[in-house]
Amino acid sequence: MDFNGSEQAAALERGPRSEDVLPETATAAVKVVIVGGFGVGKTTLVGSVSEIRPLTTEETMTQAGVGVDDTAGVSSKTSTTVAMDFGRISINEELVLYLFGTPGQERFWFLWRGLFEGALGAVVLVDTRRLEVSFDVLGRLEERGVPFVVAVNSFPDAPRYPVAELRGALDLPEAVPIVPCDARDRASSRDVLMTLMRYLQTLATTQEAS
Repeated sequence: MDFNGSEQAAALERGPRSEDVLPETATAAVKVVIVGGFGVGKTTLVGSVSEIRPLTTEETMTQAGVGVDDTAGVSSKTSTTVAMDFGRISINEELVLYLFGTPGQERFWFLWRGLFEGALGAVVLVDTRRLEVSFDVLGRLEERGVPFVVAVNSFPDAPRYPVAELRGALDLPEAVPIVPCDARDRASSRDVLMTLMRYLQTLATTQEAS
């Protein structure tokens, strides 16, 4: 979302659009982070599922990224997130999720500290054509102790593997959910977020019982 100064001033005068206003019934808000390697579909997921116009920080890729960003498998990609994506979705009348999408490249990981502050959990998007780009992301989440679910984005030419095989390749504990996802589809993306909410509820119940 790119505004010049006059557009920003006009937007402030008008105030928020009706569809952007938080529902009066909302009583709880949860911060969720969407993470994954470069080009796995994070911006697409936030954009497809957000009930408000998403904020994106997409910039055209330049020569500065050559030799730094790994574009193997996504050579046709011409833009990249340089700060974050932001969206919002109401799970029900009371619960609202604020979605923060992170940049995928390692050179932007210094932003993670701020984006993860206060986050209840994360969705890790993976591309089965390039599973290796997810390894460092998963490792950083585990180091931070952030609960997460894994969503396998359904790219048209991506190979499909059994869940058990994916779990082994990603070295994930049995309890961590792995779900299919089409990041372009609102219902599919919403199902992923619901899976995360159920998983977080299970973890909270387990902790209370112990």
